[in-house]
Amino acid sequence: MGEVKNVANPATSTTVPAPTPAPAPPPTRRTAFAEGVDKARAAATTEPGRLRIIGALLALLVIAFGSVTAWQTSDRAAAADDVLHKSQPLSAAAADIYRSLADANTAASSGFLAGGQETAESRQRYEEDIDEAASKLVTAANNADPDSPSTAVITKLNKLLPEYKGLVERARTYNRQGFPVGGAYLRYANQKMQQDMLPAAQSLYTKENQRLQDDYADATPYPWAAIALGVLALAGLSWAQHRNYRRTNRVLNHGLVAATATTTVVLLWLVVGHTVARAGLDDSYDHGVRSLNVLHDARIASLKARGNENLTLVARGAETVKVAADGASVTLDKYDHDFSTEITTLGKGLTLAAKLADDQAGEKPVETAESNMVEWKKRHTAARAQDDNGNYEQALALVIGGKDATGACFDGVDKNLASALEHEQKEFRQAAGDGLGAMTGLPIGAAVLAVLGAAGAVLGIGRRLSEYR
Repeated sequence: MGEVKNVANPATSTTVPAPTPAPAPPPTRRTAFAEGVDKARAAATTEPGRLRIIGALLALLVIAFGSVTAWQTSDRAAAADDVLHKSQPLSAAAADIYRSLADANTAASSGFLAGGQETAESRQRYEEDIDEAASKLVTAANNADPDSPSTAVITKLNKLLPEYKGLVERARTYNRQGFPVGGAYLRYANQKMQQDMLPAAQSLYTKENQRLQDDYADATPYPWAAIALGVLALAGLSWAQHRNYRRTNRVLNHGLVAATATTTVVLLWLVVGHTVARAGLDDSYDHGVRSLNVLHDARIASLKARGNENLTLVARGAETVKVAADGASVTLDKYDHDFSTEITTLGKGLTLAAKLADDQAGEKPVETAESNMVEWKKRHTAARAQDDNGNYEQALALVIGGKDATGACFDGVDKNLASALEHEQKEFRQAAGDGLGAMTGLPIGAAVLAVLGAAGAVLGIGRRLSEYR
């Protein structure tokens, strides 16, 4: 060790030891994660390491493709099932509620006009319509969500229905006794039906129709995410096999070939199956739902027209409305004016329904209904002429009489529209069922095949790894 002397005063010089250097700090120990990263980097520079990474990525890509395919096709299959078994039947039930209420109102006015001679058939028709409306309301309530707007409408109709029935019974009682107040009760019942119940039923029909549209919107879009992942998985598998060929000159790797085959099957099943399903659902809408909506609207218009025709004779001019005509205001019988409006709506609906019908079985009843409507208008004009001339009994006979009355024409329109609706309902069920069937098994099949494909990719890469051991 060196010494330091005091040269300024040699006599007192002493030897001072040099300072000892500080010991070097111990090396910092690296974290397990950092060491693992270094090992992974080192392994990735070797062929076995690269193969392990490629195998893991291929398996992950195939599994992701199968998972997204199962998820998207499950959602679309569920929406298609709702179209066939829930939303469309509920939409049809809502239309039936409207029809039953409107027909009950028509039957009530027809029975009132007959007075003490009300037929058993007319009474039975009214009772069946009321029972049908009540039954359909129960069905709709059971299938509607508790807090949905439809539930509130159903509750309202369930409250109004007994009130309406009570008013009709009072009108019948007073009418049989010959009291004019019976007509006032019937007009009040009709007012409750026209202003409260039918608008509520129309609202329910609109809501259920919108629900049907939403289900179609969920069922028909292409699963682009799944398709993109399928193409990417095939591209990855093709690249891996090409890489394997360049390094080994081996044309086939059984595991990678199996993975490619299963991925191709899933992708083709997905594209073809969804295309067929989409075509079926589109057909069910174009040749089923559209026609059904038009026919329902036409039938409702015919029921409204018939009810207004009867009420024209019940009110006997007590209800009027002012309309503009040639720059002047003209006072008309309210119910006769409403009849003209609804019969025009009926005519337009029948014309459109005939255009939408795609076969003779659907077109024929609509054409027959149009013929009935034309005759109905002629007989209505004759009845109004008799009533305007003071021949009330003759006008009444032309409206509620036998086979030569307007009632027979209305029954013909209603019967033929019911036949057309039944035909179009079958068309809808067939097309929608075909669409749903095209997606049957696809979610589960995609998941199973994806697992097999991923296993094939891992085994194929494992076969190459075994050559390095």
